[in-house]
Amino acid sequence: MGRMSGAVNEGTAPEGAQGVRVALSSASVYPLAVHEAFAVSRSLGYDGVEVMVTNNHVSQNPDKLSALSRQYDQPIVAIHAPTLLLTQQVWGKAWTKVEMSAAMAAEVGAGTVVVHPPFRWQSGYAENFAEGVQRITAEYGVTVAVENMYPWRVRGREAKAYLPHWNPVPQSYEAITWDFSHAAIAGMDSLEEMRTLGDRLSHVHLTDGTTNGRDEHLLPGQGTQRCAESLEFLVNSGFTGVVAVEVSTRKAKGADERDKWLGETLAFARRHLGQAKET
Repeated sequence: MGRMSGAVNEGTAPEGAQGVRVALSSASVYPLAVHEAFAVSRSLGYDGVEVMVTNNHVSQNPDKLSALSRQYDQPIVAIHAPTLLLTQQVWGKAWTKVEMSAAMAAEVGAGTVVVHPPFRWQSGYAENFAEGVQRITAEYGVTVAVENMYPWRVRGREAKAYLPHWNPVPQSYEAITWDFSHAAIAGMDSLEEMRTLGDRLSHVHLTDGTTNGRDEHLLPGQGTQRCAESLEFLVNSGFTGVVAVEVSTRKAKGADERDKWLGETLAFARRHLGQAKET
């Protein structure tokens, strides 16, 4: 599955390799529990885990997450706040979600909190979002990185779902998370947008997608985005953040195929980040 050719070691980066860490997002093993993400991350040789906070109680508990981190020797590199539509009931009000995510990130040693732009109907949150993100960043000592989203379309016309916009690039946010699948839906060129963002690019969700309007989270190489060139750009530009693999494995025919896909994606990342050990 995917166009990931070349002989590489699919485990950890070669000894002495410097550069960008490659983490596994717990969303990549959804709907399985967070425990599975840590186990798979260690087994395949990832550098850490990004935890997406969901209805799963372990994903909301810093003590249990820290215990998993120690058990599997996998640092928690980022917390994805429950700002998705499907997690609207987690942790109550919008600002509470972000603050609790930041507090948990600080407690478990994660440097980044990923948040989505506000929905238009979130009054009192959307209007003061940029200022609130800056305040929480300063208060908790973690980077709150706003993720690029995509336009919602109803009967072929764009519905204004986000405020101020689904595209964070022209906004005043100091830190951005870039997602290739979301960029594909929006018809954006990730490589060009990364060049535009410069030092504001803080965190990356490695995946792929197409312009068919579905958030597919394909393996890199299966969609239309210039994933390989973008990773190479990160290395050459001195990127110091984390690349977190966030691909959909729900169609995998069992754990073996899922792990094969996640291993291929890790190998793809290692190769284009200059970390692959030739065999």
